[in-house]
Amino acid sequence: MASHWVILIAIDAVLAVMSLFAAAVMRFGYTEAAGKLPEFATIYTITIFVLVILFSSHLMEVYEFSRNTRKREILINILFGVITSFSLLSVVYYLDPEVILGRGVLIISLFIFSFSQFIWHAIYLVGKNHPRFLQRVLVLGTGELAAQVGGMISSGKSSFILAGYTSCNGFEKQENHREIDPVLVPADSIVGNSHDLLSTAMQVRADLIVVALSERRGHFPLSDVLRCKLNSIQIVDAPTLFERIQGKLMLEAITPSWFIFSQGFRRTSLFSFCKRAVDVFLSLLGLLLILPFFPFIALAIKLDSKGPVLFSQLRVGNKEKQFLLYKFRSMRQDAEQRSGAVWAEKNDPRVTRLGKFLRNSRIDEIPQLINVLKGDMSFVGPRPERPEFVEKLKQIIPYYSKRHFIHPGLTGWAQVRYPYGASVEDAVEKLRYDLYYIKNISPFLDTLIFFETIKVVLFGRGVR
Repeated sequence: MASHWVILIAIDAVLAVMSLFAAAVMRFGYTEAAGKLPEFATIYTITIFVLVILFSSHLMEVYEFSRNTRKREILINILFGVITSFSLLSVVYYLDPEVILGRGVLIISLFIFSFSQFIWHAIYLVGKNHPRFLQRVLVLGTGELAAQVGGMISSGKSSFILAGYTSCNGFEKQENHREIDPVLVPADSIVGNSHDLLSTAMQVRADLIVVALSERRGHFPLSDVLRCKLNSIQIVDAPTLFERIQGKLMLEAITPSWFIFSQGFRRTSLFSFCKRAVDVFLSLLGLLLILPFFPFIALAIKLDSKGPVLFSQLRVGNKEKQFLLYKFRSMRQDAEQRSGAVWAEKNDPRVTRLGKFLRNSRIDEIPQLINVLKGDMSFVGPRPERPEFVEKLKQIIPYYSKRHFIHPGLTGWAQVRYPYGASVEDAVEKLRYDLYYIKNISPFLDTLIFFETIKVVLFGRGVR
């Protein structure tokens, strides 16, 4: 997943720079452009131009693979991205005239970029979906887990193609003669038996074998799988493939040993130091920027309803240490006097008139910058939950306590990938994303979440 984003964004950045220089040549001619380029094409100017273009493309979902499945959709998103780029660059040039490119060069460069970006993304789409470039997957198993893996691959939302299933039945039975892996997949898609796994894999030209057996103990064809591994065929289990495709963890198929032996769940001291340094810098910057507006927000809250301006609530943080989380009050003062601790609902009657605006704009979350500065929270991480809900969810959901091994965040992978959760089922889905983040935590993923959050806030998604 991440590699696709890196490739597209890196090439787009190169195309943006090339478009800028091509526009200068078209506008002034080659000789004159060579003399004028040093005047406006500084590293700072080019960086601003490229960052705004990439941010606008991200904002208009140019890099959303699940949505951009046709060339028409790509073209529409790119056009909206170029319009957004022009608007944002106009604001930037107004605020800082020193980085201005000139209207002629700007318009021509954006036109060239939009055309070249569409050609590049269309080629990438065709290439990504071409069978020759898709990894062929052979699923070891025919039961419920195998059927789930096969359906996920066949959905067309990944760089994999289903080559078929191999059965483990027929070479070993349980004592009660029940099939160890019931056949729950289409019979015509079963291409072989695990007794001859290597020959089957070679026959269907499999690049990857996914072990998706409902029951492995005493029935796993170790020697056959090992032969495939030694013949350069990649072997993964169902949870690993699920993680690659979905960007979340398959909790129902994960064992404690999977957590122990799988890659990830590692944070270096350098990364932790840099992450904390960024948290302190951004929280201080945010508090300084919001300070002039604080009296107006406080006055509006006071005029709208009775009660304090700031609202504090116990939350569970790193290593299950409790802390007070701060927010601008968006509910009535007596919101939970009768009901006790409950999840927020859609169109929640406890929310005040002003509170609805504060929640939609995420302004109510701004005081949590104090929590970030204090070290209770980070900018990116699993959202902190209330102690009452944590105790309940720990008893119901396996591995729920594992989300407390890092600092909670203002935003997180679950927040940008899943709507607001208000039930145990929602908590399970969010835990899938939270554990994925903890497993794959990195500067790139933090940056991606940061920009995704901007998009979520601007479009008002997942608010209650």
